Amino acid sequence: MSKEFWQLQLVKKSLKKKEKLDFLNKELLIENQFISLDLGCAQGILSYFLRQKGGFWVSTDQDFVNIKTSKELLKKNLVQIGTDFLPFHNESFDAVISLDYLEHLENDESCLKEINRVLKFGGQVIIATPHSGKFFILHKLRSLLGMKLEFYGHKREGYSLKDMKTKLEKAHFYLTKYRTFSKFFSEFLELMLNFFYIKLLSPKAPFNLRDGHIRPATSDEFKSKKNAFKIYSFCYPLVWLISKLDKLLFFQQGYGLMIWAKKVH
Repeated sequence: MSKEFWQLQLVKKSLKKKEKLDFLNKELLIENQFISLDLGCAQGILSYFLRQKGGFWVSTDQDFVNIKTSKELLKKNLVQIGTDFLPFHNESFDAVISLDYLEHLENDESCLKEINRVLKFGGQVIIATPHSGKFFILHKLRSLLGMKLEFYGHKREGYSLKDMKTKLEKAHFYLTKYRTFSKFFSEFLELMLNFFYIKLLSPKAPFNLRDGHIRPATSDEFKSKKNAFKIYSFCYPLVWLISKLDKLLFFQQGYGLMIWAKKVH
């Protein structure tokens, strides 16, 4: 039996990624003839599962380290991109999936315009970002813990639904639906895991990556943290159980925002 890729080992113990994948498995329909753009593949963790939906995929990222790491898992159809322009022809794609990417960009509105340009008329874009607002107290706790936005590679804390809708309309998209995810308990647990990784396991990040450094960025780095991962894996059933307390917070919106929108012109 071949050894499981480290990215797939990681996703099995990630509360937020598993929740995103659950949404996508239920809601994302990709027809076999579709050509889809995966914008911001990072280490290929979510990209691997997107490709299981069928169709032809092109995965992209700004960082060569990420492209190289993703290639171990995705094998082909990877493209390194710049910050302002997508190197694709007009109306090249039937769908664009951008997970945890927009918040990393200085000019997010320019990116949305580029997504519109490369997307076919009537095509859909799915975007996942951090959700922000007045009463998101864990964002304040993050600051108090010294977890700077730069650790995550973020240029902003996140987006409210209103902000996201305004930016989409400006780029000629029509928001069709949205979901929030990662409520208080899941988000708190993720924050603590990020804190311990940054402060204890990776005090000096070896790479300056677009998506920050809150998790291993390469197979070698994952191997170097193998013992810590074993300890976390042992504790994971309890972590998972605590995260299920989110179900009690039916009145609360989550700290993650996922939106679906269509190109109108």
